Amino acid sequence: MKMGVGCGKGAAPATLPGVKFTVLSTSLDPESRSRWMAGLATSQLQAAGHTVTALDLRDTLLPPFDNDTCYAHPNAGLYHRAVAGADGIFLAVPVYNWGIGAGAKNLVELTGSTDPERGLHGAWFDQPVTFLVSGGLNHGYLSHGAFAFGLMVDFRCVVNPHFAYATSAEWTADGVPGEWLAERLTRTVDRAVDLSQRLKGRPYRSVWEV
Repeated sequence: MKMGVGCGKGAAPATLPGVKFTVLSTSLDPESRSRWMAGLATSQLQAAGHTVTALDLRDTLLPPFDNDTCYAHPNAGLYHRAVAGADGIFLAVPVYNWGIGAGAKNLVELTGSTDPERGLHGAWFDQPVTFLVSGGLNHGYLSHGAFAFGLMVDFRCVVNPHFAYATSAEWTADGVPGEWLAERLTRTVDRAVDLSQRLKGRPYRSVWEV
């Protein structure tokens, strides 16, 4: 029996067109399984008629965050606009050393900065965020928890309690999920769409504060 968080059964919510999502694949591994999950989520969203911006750190590089010259990198603005302009974010991450990979943290540090002198406002404020997590061990399924908490307290992100976590055992072939994972991914995407639809058009915009 597979164990998971938020595995309640029920009909998938009805979807409405016009919701904009950004799917971020943050692993640099050439055989990344979290990248496969990002691709499957993108396909499901597009098939449902949603607008999707998919960015992959392997293909669209970012410099290390130094709070200085990194902002001049040509892809910094691209990622910032993709996050800030979405109605919901999918964050595909690998797990290393009981935490998410450094690529995702670097991405959030760069796009999350607020500096009025540079005209920067953190892109992540108030965003609904859904995690797609690839790990090596079954009992590492909460390894993204500390990072998710940081998104909530720093940027007031609404973290989707429905997420996908998978090890190599959940794949039948490269990019081909087993039955359990396929169902889990489908449900996770459906719940992310529902969450983003409900939160779309909120009149407030949060700022960084203690």
